[in-house]
Amino acid sequence: MGNKKLIILTGAIIGLLALTLVKLGNPANMGVCIACFLRDVSGSLGLHQAKLVQYMRPEILGIVLGAFLTARATGDFRATGGSSPLIRFILGLTMMIGMLVFLGCPLRVALRLGAGDLNALVGLAGLIAGVVAGTLLIRKGFSLGRAGSQPKANGYVFPLMVLVLLILLLTSPSLFVFSQEGPGSMHAPLFISLSAGIVIGALSQRSRLCLAGGVRDMVLFKNFHLISGFAVIFVVVLVGNLLTGGFKPGFAEQPIAHTEALWNFLGMALAGFSAALLGGCPLRQLVLASEGNSDSAVTVLGMLFGAALAHNFGIAASPKGVPANGQIAVLIGLALTAAIGYLFRKWETKGSLSVKSSVKMLE
Repeated sequence: MGNKKLIILTGAIIGLLALTLVKLGNPANMGVCIACFLRDVSGSLGLHQAKLVQYMRPEILGIVLGAFLTARATGDFRATGGSSPLIRFILGLTMMIGMLVFLGCPLRVALRLGAGDLNALVGLAGLIAGVVAGTLLIRKGFSLGRAGSQPKANGYVFPLMVLVLLILLLTSPSLFVFSQEGPGSMHAPLFISLSAGIVIGALSQRSRLCLAGGVRDMVLFKNFHLISGFAVIFVVVLVGNLLTGGFKPGFAEQPIAHTEALWNFLGMALAGFSAALLGGCPLRQLVLASEGNSDSAVTVLGMLFGAALAHNFGIAASPKGVPANGQIAVLIGLALTAAIGYLFRKWETKGSLSVKSSVKMLE
């Protein structure tokens, strides 16, 4: 399960970096949010036209490059793929839909809780419920199949795509779309954001930090290793906000959040359900893609497409609440994810697979 000191160190540094990035310009309670930042990247590429959330987030580019360089240095880089990539694309899409209805990824749940946003407590309950639903299907033999070895060049495609985006951001920023107001216009200095992302990517690669995976392991194995990283992030952010006056407990008037409890719960339930079937949360998918896993790279592309879909079709929530299209999309997403979970059970297996073998196949 890895080194406990490393997972605690990773959580502490991510918490400190999140607080620092907010102080230097990132949106409040959003120092690092994989879902929100991928949404901004999607907008910056022109995939959606929501003018308030368009920015080529250096944190995302840094996470990928940091994880890639660390994987190469430690021998963890392996070109793999072929484990139901199209289904993973769809699950990446449904995961993003759920997160944009909640307004945040599992990592932002910890950041919002640490700032006193009690709506995130409802989201955390939904995340746990979704992961539990996924683990029940894992116990019944759910599998998208084993990823196989691929030509080494395949593993470099995703990191190279990100490297090209970084070079263009540094040399030809006019190629991208940037928000002039709203969350997309709020950001820390580019090189600080990039450096923070590199550190987060490197640490996450070594520690295997995954918040959805932490909930899964806690439920399946009564193992609290991964979830301890989540707890440390929360504690560090909580203490930081208490010391700086950023802790404002309550439901109403929280930054970039809404108070519709049902959809906060169901949105994160969809995200957790999808993440459990995928074998990892958005941060983990980015790291796996950086390690050469083309299936995770396809999942990330699914999240980017899901972000574009959410904003082009009026699905994403806002501080005003969840639109009707968003509510319908979450219900469809839950039904679709449940259908995938049911249909991809191993029918030839007599009874349930062992929990450990099921999780091993999933990842």
